[in-house]
Amino acid sequence: MFKRALSAALASLVALPLLAADPPAVDYPAGYRDWRHVKSMVIEPGHALHEAFGGIHHLYANDEALAGYAAGRFPDGAVIVFDLLAAESAGNAVTEGARKVVGVMVKDAKRWPATGGWGFEGFKGNSTTERAVGNNAASACFDCHTAQEASDYVFSKPRD
Repeated sequence: MFKRALSAALASLVALPLLAADPPAVDYPAGYRDWRHVKSMVIEPGHALHEAFGGIHHLYANDEALAGYAAGRFPDGAVIVFDLLAAESAGNAVTEGARKVVGVMVKDAKRWPATGGWGFEGFKGNSTTERAVGNNAASACFDCHTAQEASDYVFSKPRD
């Protein structure tokens, strides 16, 4: 009995650094639709990312992110949001359907050093609390963003 309790206690102590290593959570970006609209795009069937990201994307940036787009490097405090909605086609028009996810990138080099200084999160549907990414940001988001290292891990470019 003592050996089992000791083993459990030691396992807990070993796990503590792993728990502490979890990246901090990215908060929902309240009021993001009042920020600068950067661009919109539609990912259609046939695109490699359609299954995960098909639909209408509206991208928004706070003031720090706008400065980052201009400079080519993003300062801490930059926040980029993509608002992904289903694309509904009817009557020869494409309109916004239900919200699929609100994707968020937040730059803070001290908080997220392992992912290029960026924290990532996706909020499901219209929820401001239900997370789609959580502690899987490195594999769920950053692995794709590494291809954009030259642009500070950001895919989007502002519309002219």
